[in-house]
Amino acid sequence: MSDTITNLPPKPEFNLQAIAKEMAITFVVGLGLMIPMVLLRANDVNGKLVIERHWQELFFALVLLVVGRLGLILLDKHKALPALIIGVVMAIAGYSIHFPTELLEVFTLAAGVILIIRAVLFLWREYKGITANDRENAKKRREKLLENSTGYISAIVIIIAGLLPFLSDILQLLLPDFLGGDSSFIANMSGRYVVDTAILILTYVLLAWGLNIVVGYAGLLDLGFVAFYAVGSYSFAILARDFNLGFWTALPLAGAFSMLSGLVLGFPVLKLRGDYFAIVTLGFGEIVRLLLLNLYELTGGPDGINGIPRPGIGNIVFSKRAKEEGTQTFTEFFSTNFWEITYSSNHRVIFLYYIVFILCMLVAIFTIRIRQQPLGRAWEALRENEVAAASLGINRTNIKLAAFAISATWGGFAGAFFASRQGFISPESYTFIESAIILAIVVMGGMGNLMGIALAAAILIGLPELFRDLEEYRMATFGFGLVLIMIWRPTGLISFRDPTVLLFGKKKKKADEEKLAEGAGS
Repeated sequence: MSDTITNLPPKPEFNLQAIAKEMAITFVVGLGLMIPMVLLRANDVNGKLVIERHWQELFFALVLLVVGRLGLILLDKHKALPALIIGVVMAIAGYSIHFPTELLEVFTLAAGVILIIRAVLFLWREYKGITANDRENAKKRREKLLENSTGYISAIVIIIAGLLPFLSDILQLLLPDFLGGDSSFIANMSGRYVVDTAILILTYVLLAWGLNIVVGYAGLLDLGFVAFYAVGSYSFAILARDFNLGFWTALPLAGAFSMLSGLVLGFPVLKLRGDYFAIVTLGFGEIVRLLLLNLYELTGGPDGINGIPRPGIGNIVFSKRAKEEGTQTFTEFFSTNFWEITYSSNHRVIFLYYIVFILCMLVAIFTIRIRQQPLGRAWEALRENEVAAASLGINRTNIKLAAFAISATWGGFAGAFFASRQGFISPESYTFIESAIILAIVVMGGMGNLMGIALAAAILIGLPELFRDLEEYRMATFGFGLVLIMIWRPTGLISFRDPTVLLFGKKKKKADEEKLAEGAGS
């Protein structure tokens, strides 16, 4: 019998007492969490700190939590129709009833829509007779198709990213009558805001790919990666401003200083594993931030460092006028008798975009190549089983140090670029939340998968920018997106991650099979 034809699993037992117990636990836990988060709120009244109590918000939030949990329980018990009714009621309530805050209205409406979608999908599968095994087989086929097409998708994404600053011009040239002659949509695709957002996303891609070496390949949980980011930024700022070094000279030096900081961190923590290792790296990140705050003469303390030189090309500057002797503006250098370039502030933004884009490409090429080398395979062996790797003769000390040094170098490059782009840095930019966001990008994208990490960076960094008009609800949207990813893709957006030996072994086996088939055909 084919393994795709199996009996349906037994339906879960519908026990009212167990459901009531689950609802009670949800209520108690929700109440404990919402008292400090929803009920009590500090507010400044006439210069005095007053604790306000919001009983209505607490009541509606608890009702939303308990009813939403009931809908999920009913879905788990294969009671899709009651769950659908609950979802419809919640959606109507969120759309039409006036809640104490707009946030509760949005969450109620969103929760109702999600319940409706899940219940309708369940009823449709039940009507079509689609079993759990059928869904698993379909999922495996989709994963296989995605795995086989990763190279083509990556090539298309790289081409689009490389042409992004000029994408609107290209599309207007190819599609002049798009949307009935209204080209405003296309024109905005390469606007300054879009390119600025793309620069921010690529900066986090660079950081996440650097952290991926430690977390995704070597299997070491690093919670203090922002320290290397900070070291790269401050070392670049000091070298460029105080020692008058150019961007292309200070950039590799900033990476070298970050690499040294990675080695300094690596030595004390080589004997640690698991949670202890993560706690030490977290402490290292906080130590660096406190040093930046207290070394006032060197780092400027809480005031930060201002006046960091912008990147340029030799003596070419991206400004309207050359302020220093011996320099030339971008428009003057490239303008000729046959081609006149008008000054635009977008020139510097496009130049910054291509700097970080090239840095990302270099990191990607390096990561792909080193994964095929003995060092990359040793990282993977260390990730899978550290004891077994040591028994095979792998020097764990050197392997961990190499992972930290290389990862820190990429973090230093990202920090140097960030400092040159902003022109001002301060310790507030290098808090633990930055490490958490970078780690979330690596985990959500799929540890060890470069394309998945880049996709996660575009979602986790780009979406909050896209929903900036929502103001205080922007971070709620961010958290909601994280929850959805954890529910539907718990192992990451692109989760396949074969070890290098297996990966290239598959390719060799496929090539041998093709040669054998050609020989048999002839």
